[in-house]
Parts: sequence; structure tokens; C-alpha cells
Amino acid sequence: MSTAPPPLQIPEDELVERFVRASGPGGQNVNKVATAVELRFDIAGSPSLPEPVRERLLAKRDRRITDDGVFVISAQRFRTQDRNRQDARERLAVFIASGLRAPTPRVATRPTRGSKERRLGAKRERSTIKRGRATREWD
Repeated sequence: MSTAPPPLQIPEDELVERFVRASGPGGQNVNKVATAVELRFDIAGSPSLPEPVRERLLAKRDRRITDDGVFVISAQRFRTQDRNRQDARERLAVFIASGLRAPTPRVATRPTRGSKERRLGAKRERSTIKRGRATREWD
């Protein structure tokens, strides 16, 4: 039996898409057609996200998340509006998937005797080297 969480389905009405003119190459087409996509997803107010997933996503220090908890993706990699829409949705799916799994907690361990001895030995060596560099005044 698999322990993977079930995939989340985000309803269409929770996604806000805005089409704008893309910068970059495209010839005359770039001045006429709004091919770039700005996709917005309200993480903080989404009823389809479980609470632990929402907290993990909002805790990420991602510059694409606004102060209001809205995730904004700007996709203009491709020359067609449809492909940019698809790209933005794929990037949103990857971001949400990154918050599905809870990070495994760190297990505290103690340093071994050998590692302590190696560390102290290295400190002693550095101390000896630095002591040898000191300028002494001769009488």
C-alpha cells in the first residue's frame, strides 16, 4: 500500500488568469497579442488546500508570494498564450506539490569520540602554527 498523499485538485474558479503583452522576442506579434500569462492563486484563502499544506506553503520564503498570501506566477517563456497558460499551471502544480510532504524532523545525534579528538587535534595544530608566526622581541 502506498503512503503517498492523494493528489490535490484545484478548482478553476480559484485560479485568476490575466493575459498581458510579453517582453522579449516575437517580432511584430509581440506588440499586438497578449501572450504572457499572470496566474494568481490565493493560498491563504483557498478552501481546497488542507491546513498543514497551506501553512507549509505560506512559510516558504518565496518572492512570488505576496503579503496577502497570493501566489503569483508570470509565464512568458513561449510565444503562444495557450502554451504559457500550460506552463504557468505546471509551475503552480510543482509549487503545491512541494508543500504536500512534511519535512522529516532532524534527529539529534552526538559527536563521536573520534570526531571530537580530530577537531581538537586540528585546533592544536592551528594554534601551534599561529604561535610560531608571532614576532618576539629579542633582548
